[in-house]
Amino acid sequence: MFRTTIQVVTHGEGEIVNLTPRVEQAVAESGIREGLATVFVEGSTAAVTTIEYEPGVLADLSRALSVIAPADIPYAHDAAWGDGNGRSHVRAAIVGPSLSVPVIEGGLACGTWQQIVLLELDVRPSRKRTVHVTVLA
Repeated sequence: MFRTTIQVVTHGEGEIVNLTPRVEQAVAESGIREGLATVFVEGSTAAVTTIEYEPGVLADLSRALSVIAPADIPYAHDAAWGDGNGRSHVRAAIVGPSLSVPVIEGGLACGTWQQIVLLELDVRPSRKRTVHVTVLA
């Protein structure tokens, strides 16, 4: 087993960060040729998924999340805590905090246009996110 941590500073709600090169580096450092890489972000207002990292589909994803959990409706979380990020929690719960990718012949088994991304969903202007990468043989 190999484990490492990636620190990411985000700059506001809707930012999508391509983690693929850093996860590929972790797999290379692990020396594991066949196994599984797990990527997990700490916190309940961020998420991890795969997507084609190109402006059109990134905009489509952001728009879809805004339809699923709109900014302009009341959230019980906001009423309880007053922090205005009820939609952030809902969006993060729907996408999820983790992802597992097979490691085959020392590399990630991602498709040609498939990248691993971190979704910043919190309304705060800046966050420091901790992402754990675990590679298992």
